[in-house]
Amino acid sequence: MDLVGVLGASELFGRFDRNALRVLAAAALPVTYERNDVVFAAGDEAADLYIVQHGRVAVSSRSSDGRESVLALMGPGQAFGEMSLCDGEGRSTDARALEPSELARLPYTAVRRLLDDQPRLLWEIVALLSRRLRATDAVLADAVFLDVPARTAKRLLELAGPEDDFVLPVTQEELAGLVGASRERVNKAIATFVRLGWLSQSGRRYRIVDRAQLELRSR
Repeated sequence: MDLVGVLGASELFGRFDRNALRVLAAAALPVTYERNDVVFAAGDEAADLYIVQHGRVAVSSRSSDGRESVLALMGPGQAFGEMSLCDGEGRSTDARALEPSELARLPYTAVRRLLDDQPRLLWEIVALLSRRLRATDAVLADAVFLDVPARTAKRLLELAGPEDDFVLPVTQEELAGLVGASRERVNKAIATFVRLGWLSQSGRRYRIVDRAQLELRSR
């Protein structure tokens, strides 16, 4: 897919007209990353946002002792790094490729010029930021109201999507960061689901055997 198609398929620019997409595509640069390559780190100066074309990127924060909390997984069509477009501050999170990934890197200057010319498009930026804020609210609520097994069940269901058979796209350590718990506690929760017959596991390959029970446990 060319960059116009990539941008048009993204959650951020999907409602921009074709001419606007061509303007952005002319300014965008395709970039590739191998697994564990750092796209940017918290505190870095920010001048670009990214759209995932292929692959998967983890957006995360780290504690002072180096523990990682995965805030979001970005897959094809999803944009990240847009926060600094609005406030001009540096990066507030880390971003790292979880697998070989192809991204489109789009300079803020190109986006701002387009928004100056077509200010109605600002509502698309506002809508994306609102979705991100709602997602953050949901993660905070989970941390307060759900125990580790419930959060583990919820994240597994999110990663599986509508499929019962799926390959975990992250390592056990990364899953623990996504759940917001230690690897040992997450593995214990998964072992319990397997013992109860709700889930089967072979390495990174999983099968949801009883989705209804897993969904009940995720609440």
